[in-house]
Amino acid sequence: MDFAFDARTEELRAKLLAFMDEHVYPAEAVAEEQRAALASPWDTPAVVEELKAEARRQGLWNLFLPDAEYGAGLTNLQYAPLAEITGRSPQLAPTALNCAAPDTGNMEVLAQFGDEQQRKQWLEPLLAGEIRSAFAMTEPDVASSDATNITTRIERDGDEYVVTGRKWYISGAMNPDCKIFIVMGKTDPEGADIRRQQSMVLVPRDTPGVTVQRAMKVFGYEDHYHGGHAEVIFDHARVPVANLVGEEGGGFAIAQARLGPGRIHHCMRLIGMAERAIELMCRRAVSRDAFGKALAQQGVVHNWIADARVTVEQLRLLVLKTAWLMDTVGNRGAHTEIQAIKIATPRAVVDIIDRAIQLHGAGGVSQDFPLAELYAGARTLMIADGPDEVHQRSLARRELKKYL
Repeated sequence: MDFAFDARTEELRAKLLAFMDEHVYPAEAVAEEQRAALASPWDTPAVVEELKAEARRQGLWNLFLPDAEYGAGLTNLQYAPLAEITGRSPQLAPTALNCAAPDTGNMEVLAQFGDEQQRKQWLEPLLAGEIRSAFAMTEPDVASSDATNITTRIERDGDEYVVTGRKWYISGAMNPDCKIFIVMGKTDPEGADIRRQQSMVLVPRDTPGVTVQRAMKVFGYEDHYHGGHAEVIFDHARVPVANLVGEEGGGFAIAQARLGPGRIHHCMRLIGMAERAIELMCRRAVSRDAFGKALAQQGVVHNWIADARVTVEQLRLLVLKTAWLMDTVGNRGAHTEIQAIKIATPRAVVDIIDRAIQLHGAGGVSQDFPLAELYAGARTLMIADGPDEVHQRSLARRELKKYL
C-alpha cells in the first residue's frame, strides 16, 4: 500500500489549504455575526454563499463524488486528505465545497439508484448547490440503530405511495433550502424477509402532510450551517409511485450502500477536527503561564500533546487503508475496516478535544473557541451512522467466525 499523495491530490491539497487560510477561517467570525442579524437562525449567512461561489470558481466543488459524470472523479484515497482538511472547520468548509452531509449521501443515492427523472429533478440542483436535502430514517419511538425496527409506513394506493410516520434528528430539515426528503419506511412489514421490508421514497418538503415539527438540539447546540436536526411528521403524505428509489424492498441495501462512504467521510473530517484541537492546544500551551511556568513546560501537557499526535497518526493510517480498500476491493471488501474506523475515530477524537478543552479552562467550554462545538459534533458521531456498539457487535462476530 502506497499512501503517497499523487499529483492531482497534491494540487488539490495545496489549493484547499490556501482556500481555508484565505477564505474559510476568516469567515468563521463573519458568519456568526451575520447569523445573529438574520430574521431566521436557519437562513444562510451571505458569507457562506460567497464561500460556495469562490470554491466553485477554484474547482473545489463536489470533490466527494467518485463518479466523474457528477463530481470530481476522485478515488476515496484521493479524497481522504481533502476531507480531513475540511474537518478543521466542519461548520463552514464542507458546505462551501458542496461536500456536507446529509447532501453527500443523498447525492450518492440518487446518482447510484435514482432514475433519469429523479436525477434531473433532484440530483442536478443538489450538485449545483441550489437546494439542500435530508435523509429521514431515525425514529424516536424505536431503537433506530436496528433499521429493521423502523415503523414508518409507505403504503401503495393506486398510483401513489402514502407515507405515515414520525422521524427525528433529521439533519438539514430546518434549512429553508431543504426541498427533498429521502424517506425510509416499510412497504411490506409482514410478508417479506426482515431486510426486504424497507423501501425509500422521495418526498418533497412541500408535500401536504409533511410537517417540520421542531428543531432538535445536540448538547444545547443547533447546527445552523447544516440546516439543523429536526423532528418531522409524515401524516398520510402522498407522492407518486415514480418517487420510489430503486425497487420495493431495496431500502435496507440502499441504506448500507449510502452509509459506507458516509462513515469514512465522517472519519476523515474527524481527523481534521483533531488536528484543529491539537493546534489550539499547542497555541494555548505556549501563551499561558500557571504555577510559575508556561503550560507548555508542564509534564502533563507534554503527555496530552504527544498522545494526541500518536493517536492522530494511527487513525490517519487506518482511514487511508480503509479508503484504499474501498477503491480496490469495494465497500463490502472493506467492511471490517469501515467498522473499525467508525469505532476508533470518534472515540479517540473526543478524547483529544476533551484534553484541548481542559487546557483552555473556562474558554474551552465557551463560544469564544470552537472546541465545545467540535466536542459536541465528535461525540454525536459515536451515535450517528450506527452506534459504536452496533459496529463492535458486527466486527466481533466476523472475528469469531474464524474460530467456529
